[in-house]
Amino acid sequence: MIISSDLEMCKAKFQELIGKRIVCKTNGGRKRIITYIGTVEHCYPNVFTMRCTNESEKQSIVSFSYIDVLTRTVRVGIMPEKSQEELAV
Repeated sequence: MIISSDLEMCKAKFQELIGKRIVCKTNGGRKRIITYIGTVEHCYPNVFTMRCTNESEKQSIVSFSYIDVLTRTVRVGIMPEKSQEELAV
């Protein structure tokens, strides 16, 4: 069971990550994992959005719910600051 204080804490942590690069891994079905790398753009009451750039330099915006993060349906990792600087150069 998810407690509302856990949900509020999750939202607050994502508020701190706005503008930072993160990695999100989610289940794509049939033993396939989809990985998104991008920056957190906005935090809304039920979801957060991130802007991703793929290999062909196309940008897309994806959204994930905080509940999916808490139930570990979506795994989130924060990119180290050093790799963020290397990608900016």
